[in-house]
Amino acid sequence: MQSPAALQPPSTATIFKDSTKTTLYIVFATSFFSLLFILSLSSTTTTGGSFSSSTRRPDPFLFPTTRPFFPNEIPLDPTPPSIAYLISGSKGDSGRILRLLHAAYHPKNYYLLHLDLAAPQSDRDSLAVTVQSVPIFKAAQNVYVIGKADFAYPKGSSTISANLHGASILLRLHAKWDWFINLNAADYPLITQDDLLHILSYLPKELNFVNHSSYIGWRESKLLKPVIVDPGLYLKDQTDMFYATQKRPLPTAFRVYSGSTFAILSRKFVEFCILGADNFPRTLLMYLSNTPMSLSNYFPTILCNAHDYNKTVVNNNLMYVTFNKTAKEKPHPLNSSEFDSMIQSGSAFATEFQFDDPTLDRIDREILGRDPGKVVTGGWCLGDPDNGTKCSVWGDGNVLRPGPGAKRLEKLVLYLLSDDRFLSRQCI
Repeated sequence: MQSPAALQPPSTATIFKDSTKTTLYIVFATSFFSLLFILSLSSTTTTGGSFSSSTRRPDPFLFPTTRPFFPNEIPLDPTPPSIAYLISGSKGDSGRILRLLHAAYHPKNYYLLHLDLAAPQSDRDSLAVTVQSVPIFKAAQNVYVIGKADFAYPKGSSTISANLHGASILLRLHAKWDWFINLNAADYPLITQDDLLHILSYLPKELNFVNHSSYIGWRESKLLKPVIVDPGLYLKDQTDMFYATQKRPLPTAFRVYSGSTFAILSRKFVEFCILGADNFPRTLLMYLSNTPMSLSNYFPTILCNAHDYNKTVVNNNLMYVTFNKTAKEKPHPLNSSEFDSMIQSGSAFATEFQFDDPTLDRIDREILGRDPGKVVTGGWCLGDPDNGTKCSVWGDGNVLRPGPGAKRLEKLVLYLLSDDRFLSRQCI
């Protein structure tokens, strides 16, 4: 790049010979510096239109330089994996997203927060400012807010687009995470991240935890044969979904599998869906774009029709959920009466919680050990627990201190991976 002196215009005597040249010079100079200004703005925009919590490098205390390897050294524990979280919400969900972020936070993970277009832009801006004000988020450099939001209509196919968009941003932001988890504002963890990372560190990174079944049943006439047009794919405002008068037959080129909207997916499978050379994920995306509530079919159908992945599926998404007897696809709101059953299930997460339900306070107090407005204490926290500042001083993010939740999750995972259950329930 030229020096500032080299960019200075020639003298007035050589350039300003007449008024026409003067006008051209002014236009040129204005355009040039306007271009520089625009480029300077674009250089500060982060990947995917999201706002980073800071522009500094992560704190070296959280991620110290790797120690030299000694040939005879036997590591006591495997290196903890990293999880990429997409946490989504809508209008009025900023507070719930922040609470969920604090409850599921760990410095080794990555978090992408998404408020859909039903929420005003001021909510996204406020959320980004709040994230930037939390010291540990700024130190770890692992929390982002999507600035250019997507519309996610729960009953349509725009939720698939929003999930794939979030996953693609996380793929571009960081190259070292191992699993992708999509949470919404009604979800909440039942174990600490130290518990979850501890158990996942002993599992193959190719595993995908997805509820799935080839039994279609009532879904054939209610969810698969109807043809819809999701307004979230082309309109800014929320409107009713359009239904066609005719119905279409089920596909014969592949088999449709049903499941749930929540899943724990391996990075390799996410790359297959977004970056892979196989065209099936894109073909299925086009088919499901006109199918009601299609997110619950998308990932299970790809997994079970792809030969490289249908042996990696665990038929359980580690999410505790109960369904209404009358509405089979609508989760029943959880309350304190189900506290013991959801904890003893060994699940890592639960849904569906109402806004500020007292059950969440009990989970924070009895299970996560989390104070209001604070992140969950982990092995990386080195502060003083007596004055409530344990996580205001941090150490190595690779240090985990699993608790009782790890034992509950371990019991569930061992049951799911037992030979007679794991193999017999894959893509059934």
